[in-house]
Amino acid sequence: MTPLEFDANHLWHPYTNVAKPGPMHLITEAEGVWLTRDDGTRMIDAMSSWWCTIHGHRNSVITEAVKQQIDQMPHVMFGGLTHNPAIELGKKMIDLLPDGLDRIFYCDSGSVSVEVAMKMAVQYQIAQGHTGKVEFATISGGYHGDTWKAMSVCDPVNGMHGLFRGALSIQHFLPRPHVRLNDEWPQDSQVNGLAALEQLLAEKGDQIAALILEPIVQGAGGMYFYHPAWLKGAKALCEAHNVLLIFDEIATGFGRTGSLFAMDLAEVTPDIVCLGKALTGGHISFAATVTSKAVAHGIGESEAGVFMHGPTYMANPLACAAGIASLSLLEDGQWQGRVAQIQTQMQTELEPARGLPGVADVRVLGAIGVIEMHDWVDPSVAHQLAPETGVWLRPFARNIYCMPPFVISPDELSRVTSAMVSLAGLRS
Repeated sequence: MTPLEFDANHLWHPYTNVAKPGPMHLITEAEGVWLTRDDGTRMIDAMSSWWCTIHGHRNSVITEAVKQQIDQMPHVMFGGLTHNPAIELGKKMIDLLPDGLDRIFYCDSGSVSVEVAMKMAVQYQIAQGHTGKVEFATISGGYHGDTWKAMSVCDPVNGMHGLFRGALSIQHFLPRPHVRLNDEWPQDSQVNGLAALEQLLAEKGDQIAALILEPIVQGAGGMYFYHPAWLKGAKALCEAHNVLLIFDEIATGFGRTGSLFAMDLAEVTPDIVCLGKALTGGHISFAATVTSKAVAHGIGESEAGVFMHGPTYMANPLACAAGIASLSLLEDGQWQGRVAQIQTQMQTELEPARGLPGVADVRVLGAIGVIEMHDWVDPSVAHQLAPETGVWLRPFARNIYCMPPFVISPDELSRVTSAMVSLAGLRS
């Protein structure tokens, strides 16, 4: 049995029917923006391996940091113990984050970070005597992960977890902010969409612990970009009703939108932020949930007296070492120029797709490029074409999109945009 035959018969891949697994590529090496298959052909990883390898694969600074750490201390429990990698990473994160976000809870993955944030919000509200505030509000079109509570705030109709809606907690879904990123912002709340949140909090605010959403960019829910002013209005309404504001920056954090965090575009600081993916440059799974002193100390006033969560691999030293190295690579600010160049080039090179008959929209923000189609795009078509085009794309729903590593060259990026436009042409 060949390796691919074993894989097809025994290994379960994400969002895959194991009876019909579809085309699969056996990758033997990854370096920079390139993935190498077992037959020697290479493909540009235009997805940054699900949006995390911002510095490219096998970055020498990150890999060397992990190698040194594994020789010293691969893992130690974080209960009652601490270590320098966790402390140094924490210092770097606080330096990068807006003022006030300075209490860090390390966790395993982005989805777990969302679970932690939701638990924080509920435990905080109960500790403050708001025992009825145990529900959540969010906006339609969102995606926050595949774990149980996180699924409850993913879009219940068009999202990936719609079939579970009868088993999940009932949450409060608002219309997706309809004023787009580059549109003029109307002040009238009936026009800009904030009236729906205002009404919900007026009627149900005593039941809602927090509003959770992806700031500016909805990722797996549709690669949708909305106006940052909506977040300013939402922050004011949440404060008026003692509702915490949670930003899920797992996909947008660490430069993806052209700003270090999407919340910087809105000039809004949430009560809790979820971080992951690019935190370690995509070299090892890791995440963090960061909150304010007020929320953290408020949780300490609860009946339990402590926050009731503690992952086994919390603050894993290998992951912390990777995180320190990844954030160090961002400190010189060169990523800003690279992301700006990526944005400009994609705006130019994806624009021709707008004229194709099957295309609904073309949009770019930072190092995110999207061709939205009128109809669903079969990802297997892109998978089969990848060895020929030399570009690895994984479309979903109606979107052909890319989130390339920041280190991609102009020529390599042109190959990516060409592959995207060609794929859109096949679907037209």
